[in-house]
Amino acid sequence: MQSKATTVSDYLASLPPDRRTAIEAVRKVILANLDDDYEEGMQYGMIGYYVPHRVYPAGYHTDPKQGLPFAGLASQKNYMSVYLMGLYCGCVEGVSDNKLMRWFREAWAKSGKKLDMGKACIHFKKVDDLALDVLGEAVRRLPAKTYVEVYEKAVRSRP
Repeated sequence: MQSKATTVSDYLASLPPDRRTAIEAVRKVILANLDDDYEEGMQYGMIGYYVPHRVYPAGYHTDPKQGLPFAGLASQKNYMSVYLMGLYCGCVEGVSDNKLMRWFREAWAKSGKKLDMGKACIHFKKVDDLALDVLGEAVRRLPAKTYVEVYEKAVRSRP
């Protein structure tokens, strides 16, 4: 369910205390590892981390008014999610050899935590479900300029 909050602080304030604590812990890890060329704000009803127009004027190809989404953090009905579009974008057939995703899955497995992951999202019920160090390293490994290069290759490779 998408939030109607227009600021990150309003979004956090709208959460029940246990969810707020978990989302704030993940947010802290993301912000500590996020390249300075990304920005944090509300995108698609969740906390978003994106490449702003000052860095990538073209914006997101499906909605050029939006900055290029890189990651997201959301409280859903039955779980919370971390969206890592940067990991998924780097795995597009013919664009990458999937090194980052392979590293991510191997590092997560070494953490001993169970990975509940879709294409670009990790679901969790409590912050202890997450390998926060791996999550932080994944964010750190994709500076905005590198992400834009991978994203543009992915978009060009689409039929």
